[in-house]
Amino acid sequence: MKKLLISPSQMALGEQEGQIYQNILKQASEISLNLMAVKIENHPEDFLGWCYELLHASRDRINHDLLETNQLPTLKKLHDLLISAISFLQLKTLRVAPWPVVSVFIEQHKDVLALDEQLRLTQYIAGIREQSLKEMIPEDLLTFTGKHTSSLDPSSYNFDVEWFSSTKSAKAFHQMLADLPALFDEALAHIPLEGEVTEADYQEFVLKYVHAFTDNNEKPTLAPATRLLAMRRPDVFTPLNNSRLDALCSALAITKLNNRDFARYWQDIVQAIHAMSWFKMANGDSELDQQLVAIKALVPCFFYYADTNSAENSNYIKLLSKPKRTTSTATKKVRRGKESAEILVDRALAADDIPEHIRAKRDSIISEVQKGRGVAETISLMRTIFG
Repeated sequence: MKKLLISPSQMALGEQEGQIYQNILKQASEISLNLMAVKIENHPEDFLGWCYELLHASRDRINHDLLETNQLPTLKKLHDLLISAISFLQLKTLRVAPWPVVSVFIEQHKDVLALDEQLRLTQYIAGIREQSLKEMIPEDLLTFTGKHTSSLDPSSYNFDVEWFSSTKSAKAFHQMLADLPALFDEALAHIPLEGEVTEADYQEFVLKYVHAFTDNNEKPTLAPATRLLAMRRPDVFTPLNNSRLDALCSALAITKLNNRDFARYWQDIVQAIHAMSWFKMANGDSELDQQLVAIKALVPCFFYYADTNSAENSNYIKLLSKPKRTTSTATKKVRRGKESAEILVDRALAADDIPEHIRAKRDSIISEVQKGRGVAETISLMRTIFG
């Protein structure tokens, strides 16, 4: 372990990497005796590999039983620093990487990224993008804006809607969205659904977005706005997440944005990413490449740190894994509006494998779905009953 801890001092680290190393070393020194008990066989010669090895050693191979209670915050801080460092280093490669390297990285990490699930979300968004927010059923509105709730039936929404920057903590944003969706439609109307998006288009969006909040005595924040923009045009706008903003700004070598930096978002994030080689040369030779080109401004989201826990912590996976209770203490089902139930049921009944006698039970299925039963569960029940 000692050899591992000092090895970055022999690497040609830049100023940013050197500072990151010193911060990590400071936390590691406070639990050095515990770390020294971990056997190290892999000694990476690059800083990114070093961060991964120290993270795995301190998280997966350290003897947690020997840690004092007061050392646990230090260990967590160490892990947070390493995860942030990995995100920074991987994002930094985007400044020089050509498109084939970017595409291969994503394909090689598709399992930990839950890539198939994330792409299902983008494909679903593509199907509802032309609708106004005001016209969307509540479940689709949550999907577009990135907030998970238990009303999202996993048989209809087979993805976590919070990929690409969750907005679940933006309470004022969601309250206004529920009460005054037309105001956000007016803002998004300035962003064309295809073709070039100019700075003037973006500025008109910002003007309407900010006024929607200030006219209702609320404070506009940047992160939820970038989620709306990214879902409207995933080939142009990159969504921001407060917990990951440090890593992205460091990778782009810019001062960290605050939650009101609407002007800097266009200049320092959007324009900077558009100027990168991989962004300009993105092409769709393979099926995966074609999917990625259509959402190329979301590509940086795939370069943040991810591991098997990231995929397993998907809200979609958690809903699938949630045990079904049949006792009197079962959790109360979430009722749905009739319009939502009708749309969700009609989408499911449009599948080629649904027989006509099941389609004839549409009204009964809608009634059950309104009560909170899952669409797939209800159709399966009808199949069992009626053959």
